Amino acid sequence: MAEEKTDKTFGERSERQIYQCPRGTHDIVPSEIPLWLWVESTFREMCRTYRYGEIRTPLFEYSNVIHRTSGETSDIVSKETYDFRDRDGESLTLRAEGTAPVVRAAIQDGLLADNPYLKLAYIAPMFRHDRPQAGRYRQHHQIGIEALGSDDPATDAEVIAFSFDILNALGIKDAVLRINTVGSPDDRPRYREALVAYFTPRKDSLSEDSRKRLETNPLRILDSKDEQDRAIVENAPSVFDYLTVENAKHFEAVLRKLDMLGIAYDVDQRLVRGLDYYTRTAFEWVHGALGAQSSVGGGGRYNGLVEALGGPPTPGIGWGMGIERLLLAVPRTEPPANTTDIYVAVAVRDRPEQAGLAARTRDTAFLLCQEARKRGFSADFDTMNRSLKAQMKSAGKIGARYALILGEDEMANGTVTLRDMLRSEEKVISRDDIWTTVAK
Repeated sequence: MAEEKTDKTFGERSERQIYQCPRGTHDIVPSEIPLWLWVESTFREMCRTYRYGEIRTPLFEYSNVIHRTSGETSDIVSKETYDFRDRDGESLTLRAEGTAPVVRAAIQDGLLADNPYLKLAYIAPMFRHDRPQAGRYRQHHQIGIEALGSDDPATDAEVIAFSFDILNALGIKDAVLRINTVGSPDDRPRYREALVAYFTPRKDSLSEDSRKRLETNPLRILDSKDEQDRAIVENAPSVFDYLTVENAKHFEAVLRKLDMLGIAYDVDQRLVRGLDYYTRTAFEWVHGALGAQSSVGGGGRYNGLVEALGGPPTPGIGWGMGIERLLLAVPRTEPPANTTDIYVAVAVRDRPEQAGLAARTRDTAFLLCQEARKRGFSADFDTMNRSLKAQMKSAGKIGARYALILGEDEMANGTVTLRDMLRSEEKVISRDDIWTTVAK
């Protein structure tokens, strides 16, 4: 076999090469779109009931927005961000998570000044150079919310309740809520010292990543997925032994309010999440159907993030959920049908002996299809000069409710044959009566 020629600079391949999307990305094809629209519309309706306003931020940010807030030692920044310099030499990063860009926008656009308690929502693609696996892509899509301005435990509970409600609205009934508190800058130094004291004698048994984290951010060792690390972490000091009284009371109040709402949870003292800006409450939803990487989403409180991005001291909390992950957890049902209201079929073939009639019939079909669309119907028609049998097969395939058939008699009499595809019935009607008939 001849060696394939590849231009390493531009990725150009020989004409015989079938081009593919980059590794870790995927196409969302028309048959999948109804499920995606269903998730998005369900989320937007939930945003309406909880009074969250949708915001849209750029696909890329200045790198320091992502790097500084997520933490230079976090896996996202150290391993996963897409960083590049533009033609002006500016360091930019593709959006890797939703919170920092939303907070940056809230500060820059003066939203916090106008709304002391600001509630924002987003639906957006995210970019992380992660190892591709089921439902985890290098370009993936998230829904998420951010609540800025309140440190009340009721806000934590409400934000978690929103995530609970969206899962239930999508039919995901058996997800498990894992929750923890990661403390605050007031108690974290003492806890960090305790972790360093515990892990240092066991350093040689830790994974390479965890040995690095021991020097930079030992809390991240608690979140290691390495089996050997997890065995060591099992007996590590608990954050609850180092919390200030205020932070302990805050966490107890959050749990009490979740109890009031009837939302079950598992307190997981090893849960720290993957971003350095989290304070106090941290949580995630896991689902058994997703395998080892079982998280469908999560979030937490970030009381210092607004200030870190140049805004006034402002508490905040939020969460994000991957749409691809959610769709894996949604009970397997038939996707909503992508149906069509009207299909216009031409029963006059384009033959030399009737070329003029065929052209006029196609023009009439084209005008009827456009008229249907203007009246709010979804409509399509044949543009390939196929047989009537082939056209009706297409009408059935796209789920057409009605077919409008134009033949020689219909063209001569100003009528159409209206076929009810659902009942397999048809009748001839005046073209003037089409729209009142199909609207019944």
